[in-house]
Amino acid sequence: MNWPALWLSLQVTALATFLIVALGLPMAWLLARTSFPGQIVLETVLLLPLVLPPSVIGYYLLLALGRGSPVVEWFQIRILFSWPAAVVAATVVGLPLMIQSSKAAIANVDPRLEQAARTLGASELRIITRITLPLARRGIVAGIVLGGARALGEFGATLMVTGNIPGRTQTLPVAIYDAVQAQRYADANLMVLVMTAIAFVGLWWVRQLERPRPAPVALQEERDATVLGR
Repeated sequence: MNWPALWLSLQVTALATFLIVALGLPMAWLLARTSFPGQIVLETVLLLPLVLPPSVIGYYLLLALGRGSPVVEWFQIRILFSWPAAVVAATVVGLPLMIQSSKAAIANVDPRLEQAARTLGASELRIITRITLPLARRGIVAGIVLGGARALGEFGATLMVTGNIPGRTQTLPVAIYDAVQAQRYADANLMVLVMTAIAFVGLWWVRQLERPRPAPVALQEERDATVLGR
């Protein structure tokens, strides 16, 4: 088992998940609750990483983070072929899942509840934090889990922007590729099982969140009485 690669993957995933939430949640709310010119174009661009090959995403990141880019020339930030570049790649590929799931959840919140809160004098921030987000929390949590799982499993774009430096930039998916190339199948099998177990737990949790919650006993009895009365 390549423990440094696993530890680095967990670090990258944790930071990427934080960025996915920080960036994805406001974007999801904006797309679900507002309408503006070019919205479809923006949403399409944000969802492109879902369908683009990882090599294409990696190439775009090379252009965005490499020599001659505003990141390097204006801000003097050089992160290519270092672990922070892996965080950027993981964030880019996981962000669309967070946006898609959270947008659907926020859009399903009844706007009349928010309007009622406005008539009672609640501020927009209070409405978002006390009404919209709590009611949409299951879809938001699902988006966080799916985005984080996608970030953990990112391989192609990460390899292009970080390379394969053991102990420095080698994440677990890259270490699996390296082990297979070197015919170290025992190591590869163990790392694959670890990745599969993490992915299974994440997807199982999402499926649990998607299951409809049972109605309260009193409400269920009222519904049954209504049906029998008919």
